[in-house]
Amino acid sequence: MLPASPSPRMLLRRRLALALPTLATAAATAWLAALTIGRPDGVLEGLVLGLFCLVMTWQAYIAWQYIYGAVAAGLGRRVMSTVEREAGRVPATASGRSRTALLVAIHAEDPVAVFAAIRVMARSLARTGDSRDIDIVVLSDTRDPAIAATEERELARALAWREQAGPGRPGLRYRRRPDNAGRKAGNIGEFCRGWGVAYDFMIVLDADSLMSGATMRRMIRLMEDNPRVGLIQTVSYAAGRDTLFARIQQFAVRLYAPLSIRALDTWQGPDGSYWGHNAILRVRAFAENAELPVLPGRPPMGGEILCHDTVEGALFRRAGWELHLLPEEGGTWEEMPTNLVDLLGRERRWCQGNLQHLGVIGLPGLTAGSRWHLAAGILSYLVSPLWVAFLGFGTAQAIASGDLGLLGYGLTGTGPAAHALAALTLTILAAPKLLSLGHVLARRERRRAFGGTRNLLASAALEQLLWVLLWPVLTLFNAGAVAATFAGRVVRWDTQVRDDRQVPWSEAVRLQADALLAGTLLTVALALAGDILLALWMAPVALGLLTSPVMSVLTSRADLGARARRRKLFLTIDDTAPAPELRDLAAARAGIEAAPSPHPETLAAASFPR
Repeated sequence: MLPASPSPRMLLRRRLALALPTLATAAATAWLAALTIGRPDGVLEGLVLGLFCLVMTWQAYIAWQYIYGAVAAGLGRRVMSTVEREAGRVPATASGRSRTALLVAIHAEDPVAVFAAIRVMARSLARTGDSRDIDIVVLSDTRDPAIAATEERELARALAWREQAGPGRPGLRYRRRPDNAGRKAGNIGEFCRGWGVAYDFMIVLDADSLMSGATMRRMIRLMEDNPRVGLIQTVSYAAGRDTLFARIQQFAVRLYAPLSIRALDTWQGPDGSYWGHNAILRVRAFAENAELPVLPGRPPMGGEILCHDTVEGALFRRAGWELHLLPEEGGTWEEMPTNLVDLLGRERRWCQGNLQHLGVIGLPGLTAGSRWHLAAGILSYLVSPLWVAFLGFGTAQAIASGDLGLLGYGLTGTGPAAHALAALTLTILAAPKLLSLGHVLARRERRRAFGGTRNLLASAALEQLLWVLLWPVLTLFNAGAVAATFAGRVVRWDTQVRDDRQVPWSEAVRLQADALLAGTLLTVALALAGDILLALWMAPVALGLLTSPVMSVLTSRADLGARARRRKLFLTIDDTAPAPELRDLAAARAGIEAAPSPHPETLAAASFPR
């Protein structure tokens, strides 16, 4: 059997092919910036120079990821892992060699929606043949008695459907814990220790996950055929929500993610990461090697690890198991926050969880790839306060000097160095989106997936306009989340709101008061400065902050999302050629199905002992 991963020497070359251009670009940017401003005139100008170099180093890394991904996409099979090449050949049928648990972890979710997706996945599995080698296992952490009662009612409906559907359907099991220690990771860990011995693999899903039976079958076959592989992670794309915000985000992820994910898979090799859901794992190996440590100290930086998946992946890899990514498998979806307010709430939780990884990244035995996965998550949040500081101090320096300086990326400077700096920084900032757009435009089938060239270009232009207004809000919010975490504020890990939800004006204004205050202060400062060029340059930032409640309310409207769809804006392949599972899920959630309750003993037999 061919090795599933490139050789260590080849892997080193691939990583250097990303790291060296990134560092060279960062160095060139710093050199040109220093030449443009000359010797810093005072502490403020020196601080702006330092902050500019730091934020542009991160942006250079992002830009080179997309360049790298575009090259890797062009090379095709020559840079694919053996696991990915095999994925296109293995049959989507049961082999009879293993047993798999399909784990659906829930906590006070909408039981109707959860079990509708479960029925859809069970039907999809049945289309691949006899599926009695798979058990769908619902692991509940719900504490609310009313929601728990609804879970059991929906379980009864799902069991009744299974009885009526006849033989060959996957099994269905349910367990609700008396406590939710360790949250989702603790629930899955208890399952592995208590009942995991009955299974070879587990496919881990979130409450909003959906996966086709064919994709599950191929993943199981790949695990059976590659005994050194401990985890295979798929890429789940957001789908199924209809607010304007959700539709724009679903479009943006479909458009911009493929090249960065291709780059990630190419350089990481077997040092993949675990994203917590829509992945298949070896049960026994995971249980023996991926137990989460409890960080020393008090929350938020100590205690239980909130963002557990990346840490579990790093520990799993440390034990010698290969972790792989399937960048283009398809047949796997999730949902996302349907409005800006809920997205910011999720960002606050993720910020604290990723900053906790500062206490994990130094653990002995981790591979270099795993350490970089942890570091990248940390840096993705730490860069926000750096951007806020750069914009704040850069504006102050521009007001004091009467020149945009580095705040304008060298556009207002004179001489070769300033011109080169402006060209380089604008290229760095524009490269990810332009390369992604070019990648789609290069192939007819890709353009068709987005509704055609005209609709794609119009949607991309509108998405970019919205991003210009949202970026200041997201950056300011994440900077505040970083500061709050280091100040000791503990985030509540509440149940996510997954349904289409229109944000009330009162909630938008209350929760985004900091953005309004920052926008007001910036506007006043620009007005007092009386510099028209500076005011025009910073206008998008000020406008984005001042209009953030308006954007939250308007983009949370489902009627505007429906109107955009009718005008063929923000379409994805899930709109133009929806998979059967997505159509089935829409029908199931519309309440078309009906099933009688099974006998009480059937419901009892489906439950694990508590």
